[in-house]
Amino acid sequence: MTDSPLLIVGLGNPGAQYEDTRHNIGRMLVDELASRITPVPATFAVHKRTNTEIAEVRHRGRRLILAKPRSYMNVSGGPVKALATFFKVGPEDIVAAHDELELDFGQFSLRTGGGDHGHNGLKSLTKSLGTKEYQRLAIGIGRPPGRMDPASFVLKPFTRQEAAELPFLCSDAADELEKHL
Repeated sequence: MTDSPLLIVGLGNPGAQYEDTRHNIGRMLVDELASRITPVPATFAVHKRTNTEIAEVRHRGRRLILAKPRSYMNVSGGPVKALATFFKVGPEDIVAAHDELELDFGQFSLRTGGGDHGHNGLKSLTKSLGTKEYQRLAIGIGRPPGRMDPASFVLKPFTRQEAAELPFLCSDAADELEKHL
């Protein structure tokens, strides 16, 4: 059993108007993980220093800090860096769960480092952490239809069919992450 915490951050935007949008799938993944903690689901509280909702838990022998920054996606790096500093977590023990346009809906990928694919949340994390060498759980949301602006697409809710499949996608992505705990 390791005492080195793993910081799992669900990237997204705060507020009810963004809750069910594609951009918040990272936050949905963190909620899925929190629901799996036994004997009772993990509960979140606001970490005032970082303005982030966090739940500190032990799961499968590993100390986890589940985090949902209350800042907007494009400036999430500051709160993540502050959490990493506060909990003494190195970049190798940070997992950023985020939406990914380059993956079809239903696909996901867990990797360390790499490019940001134009994702402003990842750009902010990389700038604040000073490295690209943190883990990324990319969850596919697909490409926008036609000529729709990607920035508009990520802020739209899922289609009815996608919404029906979303619990399965989050569950499968959480399963993949749990394999690496």
